[in-house]
Amino acid sequence: QVQLVESGGGLVQPGGSLRLSCAASGSIYSINAMGWYRHTPGEQRELVAAITYGGSTNYADSVKGRFTISRDNVKNTVYLQMNSLKPEDTAVYYCNADIRSSSYYSPKAYWGQGTQVTVSS
Repeated sequence: QVQLVESGGGLVQPGGSLRLSCAASGSIYSINAMGWYRHTPGEQRELVAAITYGGSTNYADSVKGRFTISRDNVKNTVYLQMNSLKPEDTAVYYCNADIRSSSYYSPKAYWGQGTQVTVSS
């Protein structure tokens, strides 16, 4: 079985920073893309940032220049450095990864449990 465990959420003032981490563990043969999504009540879950195994990245327009996604392929971990946070960044952030458990299987999407990020004074 595969697990994604997130950490690093919390309460921060506008203009502040937070760093989210997401570690994958379990039966892992390989990990393709990894990413972060966020969800607020009444809205659809949206992609915040994604990164390929080779390090190519893409970001939502709303976070470009403020957020940075990175990954450690040895530790099977993805990070999201969030700077210049705004109240509209408040959401539950979810980690996502496309993981193959074996060379015999196709990649499958896994999700973390979510971590709350609240930006408020």
